Amino acid sequence: QVQLVESGGGLVQAGGSLRLSCAASGRTFGGYTMAWFRQAPGKEREFVATITWRVGTTTYRDSVKGRFAISRDSAKNTVYLQMNSLKPEDTAVYYCAARLGGYSWFPASYDYWGQGTQVTVSS
Repeated sequence: QVQLVESGGGLVQAGGSLRLSCAASGRTFGGYTMAWFRQAPGKEREFVATITWRVGTTTYRDSVKGRFAISRDSAKNTVYLQMNSLKPEDTAVYYCAARLGGYSWFPASYDYWGQGTQVTVSS
């Protein structure tokens, strides 16, 4: 059974940094794409970044390019999201997700989800 467990959220001032972690277990993820999504109150869930497990190819939404970096550690079966220069508009619950196959920016195409971790950026 696949499990994704996020950690690392918290409260930070604008301009600060956080690193989110997603510990994955239950199978090998060689053919999978891992992703971070976020959902702010009253808004739809939106993709933040994706990474293919085997090759490490990444994609980012435009608003986080140059500020966020997604990476994976195959030895630890963990995916990270390094978030720098945080802005109040980055405030949301951040979710880790996994899907078999290439990247997708659509939440419905992901098979597995973590429980989410809250990120709050104060101005």
